[in-house]
Amino acid sequence: MNESALHFYDELAENYHLIFEEWTRAVISQGDTLSRIIRSKFTTSVTEEITLLDCSCGIGTQAIGLALNGFKVTATDLSPVSVERAKKEAMSFGVELNGGVADFRSLDKDVSGMFHIVLSADNAIPHLLADEDLLKAASNMYDKMENNGLLLITIRDYDELVKLKPKATEPRIFDQGKRIVFQVWDWEEESATYLTNHFIMQEIDGVWKTKHNKTRYRALLREEFSRILTQAGFSSIEWLMPSETGYYQPIVTARKK
Repeated sequence: MNESALHFYDELAENYHLIFEEWTRAVISQGDTLSRIIRSKFTTSVTEEITLLDCSCGIGTQAIGLALNGFKVTATDLSPVSVERAKKEAMSFGVELNGGVADFRSLDKDVSGMFHIVLSADNAIPHLLADEDLLKAASNMYDKMENNGLLLITIRDYDELVKLKPKATEPRIFDQGKRIVFQVWDWEEESATYLTNHFIMQEIDGVWKTKHNKTRYRALLREEFSRILTQAGFSSIEWLMPSETGYYQPIVTARKK
């Protein structure tokens, strides 16, 4: 099976909402939480609408929630299938998402305009395994931001995960036991990367069906990523933990000088 991030999200797009107990509720909740965090950090006086680029929008989980909170959102993703679904889902919520297909590493060419906020959520950045690609992505995000703009990225707490290198996530059981979502992680011996095997199991009309996709991540440590953000030109780098924000992953914020 293809392990690329593009293939992973193209294949997962149709069923991505099944990862959540109730996706609609997650859209609203995450949008409210991220909006509160952004507005607490975004001190620059802006008279017009605050423009935001969600450059790993997936099916719109954060982009739609933030549009509902009054941001003017451009939503891009590597996966064209995900982007198409995000636009359709946005219409059902009564908001509009601009944007299209774009790679982190070529936002300067793929996306027009400049933004007050650049966002990447849901552990998307660690799909980039090499420092070179991470720096290229960070530099492209920097280039798409207005002066004194705010970067906001969420990733897994790899500082803790690398200590134990867990073999699997705890299964989440929904729909009175008829839907189970979990991941199995195969860690590389000689590197800080791991292969995620993603499973969605559903009982439909008395028959259990399993959807399996896989992709590779880097266990990106906070110090490593902070160093790369500094290289790209960012300042005021700050890590916010879930206990502080109420968001389910650690968040790093930074400023364009």
